[in-house]
Amino acid sequence: MHIVGTAALVTGAASGLGAATAAALAAAGATVYGLDLEKSTTGAEPVDGVTLLAADVTEEAPVREALARIDDDGAELRIVVNCAGIAPSARILSRRGPHDLDLFHTVLKVNLLGTFNVMRLGAEAIARLRPDDDGQRGVVINTASTAAFEAQVGQIAYAASKAGVAGMTITAARDLAQFGIRVVTIAPGIVDTPMMAGFSDDVRAGLGAGVPFPHRLARPAEYARLVTMVVEHDYLNGETIRMDGALRMTPR
Repeated sequence: MHIVGTAALVTGAASGLGAATAAALAAAGATVYGLDLEKSTTGAEPVDGVTLLAADVTEEAPVREALARIDDDGAELRIVVNCAGIAPSARILSRRGPHDLDLFHTVLKVNLLGTFNVMRLGAEAIARLRPDDDGQRGVVINTASTAAFEAQVGQIAYAASKAGVAGMTITAARDLAQFGIRVVTIAPGIVDTPMMAGFSDDVRAGLGAGVPFPHRLARPAEYARLVTMVVEHDYLNGETIRMDGALRMTPR
């Protein structure tokens, strides 16, 4: 599928993986609409070809409003990329007691339900478009994590949410095949995003050194480049792709 001339919807687009992906798709010729929370979109640095819209991905109405904006602009939405997510840390049981139930619920709501919400509504919009010569209408790319497969201590909520995203992949691809919509999930390892900003340079270097090769953290631009590759590779479907430098997470 060609990127030039299409519209793309990217969640979590104000920073990190989402910002890098929105910029890369815009540079490749797409008209990009980025969703993020209002507090994140306010004051975000503008990027040519990217329109930031305030929306909570866990709610139906604001996502529908964003899709309506794309339609009103006369753009053809063929690419949906879910990057929005949170990663708080808490153990099932600690000295402070059991894992906070509301925190677990919030992580699943943002990471899993939010991904599903945007995927279902985005697919509905894509399905209305005319297919190409191969019957393809578009592609949805979701973001899981290596934590979906071997999470560390304190990642129980994050691991559950990302395992859910990975688990949806093949079923979603099968559900949407009749509409010519592909579904692919990317599972990054440790990426140098704003989530890592709280760690010292020594800690970040140590994390990078633990990656078999390259011995460094992944870069958001590398995730974004993989997104563009998936969009343009029509035979990638129903697959979860690890982007982790062969990293297998240790317990701690």
